[in-house]
Amino acid sequence: MKIFKTSLALAVSATLLMGCNEETVNNYLPAEPTNPPAPVPTPTPVDREGRIAVFNLSFDRYTYEDLVAEMKLTKIQQDELIAGWKNGSLSEEDNATALKVIQIRNVAAIIQTERPAALMMAEFNNDGTGTNNDALIGFRLNYLAVPQNSNSIDNDGAKLEPIAFNYFANYGTNTGLLNEFNFDLDNNGIPGQLPGDAWGFGNYHGQYAFALMSQYEIDHANTRTFQKFKWKDLDGSEMPTITICDDPSKIPDGMNCGDDWYTAAEWNEVRLSSKNHVDAPIIVPKADGTTETIHLLMSHPTPPIFDTGKNRVQNADEINFWVQYITGTFSTVFTDDSGNTGSLAADAKFVVLGDLNADPVKGDGDLSAINALMDHDDVNRLATFGPLAPASNGGPECLALGECRASNWDTPYPNLVTSTSGLRLDHVIPSAKLTISETGVFWPATFENGRLLVNDERVGNYGNGKDISSDHRLVWIKAEIN
Repeated sequence: MKIFKTSLALAVSATLLMGCNEETVNNYLPAEPTNPPAPVPTPTPVDREGRIAVFNLSFDRYTYEDLVAEMKLTKIQQDELIAGWKNGSLSEEDNATALKVIQIRNVAAIIQTERPAALMMAEFNNDGTGTNNDALIGFRLNYLAVPQNSNSIDNDGAKLEPIAFNYFANYGTNTGLLNEFNFDLDNNGIPGQLPGDAWGFGNYHGQYAFALMSQYEIDHANTRTFQKFKWKDLDGSEMPTITICDDPSKIPDGMNCGDDWYTAAEWNEVRLSSKNHVDAPIIVPKADGTTETIHLLMSHPTPPIFDTGKNRVQNADEINFWVQYITGTFSTVFTDDSGNTGSLAADAKFVVLGDLNADPVKGDGDLSAINALMDHDDVNRLATFGPLAPASNGGPECLALGECRASNWDTPYPNLVTSTSGLRLDHVIPSAKLTISETGVFWPATFENGRLLVNDERVGNYGNGKDISSDHRLVWIKAEIN
């Protein structure tokens, strides 16, 4: 942990806050500070052994505008809200905002503690198209560029060094995007209705989106997105059917166990990705002055639950997309949103990142898909099933103390779980061409520093999960770049 020991300005210049979004490829968007100009902190030098991480932040909000408003709060405004929350002087609305500020600060503190050089942030809502960067800019300026504290409530913990990400990217998402054909995709008898008739489940366009922040340059010109890729075009995909039939009340009216979930017209158009599939190359400097390109393969598949079987099949195929993309020998024609075709180059170095909503040994998903990815010949299996698999001391405690889901208490690898579900859902899967020196899951046990960032009974109803920071944990690997 890097401890921040000196006074530091609470804002960074527009130079450090330059970034891009995927919808405006090649056009860098200057960040406009919400605070007056202030002295600029010297950014931490980028380590050649950079950490690459994924973190489902659980920033689920009723609207994107709600998240933007929270991110635009200055440190002074945040402090006032937290002080009011502590003394009970706030209105109900401001009290709710104060709790969100505590959550965001704790998430920022976790990022400042682990200090990834590249970070995929799942459940970081956007405007749907990824063109509005206000929430990202606010998060970077008002939270990440401010020294956070390992005890955000009383501010008496360790002060953490701010972290600067020179580059960022927002991505369009299928969540909350109503299908343009007026299909009744959830079979509730009412077509054209959110959230179930969107290409990806969402109450508004942009809910559950994901974004990328990086200290390395993002190669936007060669970034590929597959938001519009059709499910039927994936090799081996089949029409999902109603297979979970133990509760007839969950089967839509007029349908029966074994029926196709989609009509033929729907299956011809339905998109595979519940959010997006993104291949974002980052350019990493090497010791000899040259650079190395690493492809970050990012997605956030639908959970394999909540319905009568469609989600289970879709979750598996969203993962199988990457299996086929990195293999390159399947019959799938990978056509991206720009109309370019082709799979990942055979000599490319990559890292698969995401809350994949799939555990290789437990859970309700199709275990074959996640195992095919984690045990792939082109994957560094030391970091998936080997001694370098990301682990923590907090995971076993969560299961032992009954804070994680009881049904997964018997997982054979409690140190590898990444969420309060008691499952290993969040993955950073490096290619075999990358040498991995270290990995981890940020989940402090009761005897470790940082525990209050994931478990603080003073906050919310439960003091853990989304109340305090997230119900998922930051997972990281450290790759050697020679």
